[in-house]
Amino acid sequence: MKFMANKERNKRSARKARAQERAEREIAQVDATPTSQTKTAAAAQPQAATKRVAKQAKAAKKPSFLGKSMSWFGDVRMEMRRVTWPTKGELKNYSLGVLAMLVIFGIVLWAVDLGVVAVLSAYAELGA
Repeated sequence: MKFMANKERNKRSARKARAQERAEREIAQVDATPTSQTKTAAAAQPQAATKRVAKQAKAAKKPSFLGKSMSWFGDVRMEMRRVTWPTKGELKNYSLGVLAMLVIFGIVLWAVDLGVVAVLSAYAELGA
């Protein structure tokens, strides 16, 4: 159960690391360009690389509706695997406890209702 959460976390970390390496490679390629180029062309290339990286980061931040839905269902599935489900005996005990509390509260409400009706009928007889 815990293994699945770690696996997903490791996948995310690996994706982030690969994106970071890709951005660093692009910047290194821009830095490795020959110095014979003009200063404006050399200055434009790092900006293009950073714009491209920023655009990729923005695209990664805004998944589509289908992507969001798939992610949500994946998260639900992962959480359902983490749930500690009750055993058959525990479920039986919990069910009996709920039924017992329903009976007890039903009797208490019946008694309160009976008392309120008795008080109101006694009050009505006094006024007559």
